[in-house]
Amino acid sequence: MYLANWGCKLLVMKRGNLPPDVLKFFQDAGRTGGAKGGKIGGKRSLETMTPAERTARAKKAAAASARVRAKKAAKK
Repeated sequence: MYLANWGCKLLVMKRGNLPPDVLKFFQDAGRTGGAKGGKIGGKRSLETMTPAERTARAKKAAAASARVRAKKAAKK
C-alpha cells in the first residue's frame, strides 16, 4: 500500500489500483520517455565496445563469478 496526496485528500490505495486517468498518464509518460536515452544493456554494449573491451569485461565477470563460487564452497 502507498499514500497518495492529491490536493487536500490523502488516499490510501492498494498498489495497482490507480484511477484510470492517472494510470493512463503514467503509461503514456513511460512510452515517450522510456527510450529517450537510447538502448542500454548487453546488446548495445556489444555494438559499441571494442573486442578488447569485451574481453576485459568478460574476464572481470568471470573473476567475480569465481570469487562467489569460492566463497560458497568455503561455507560448506
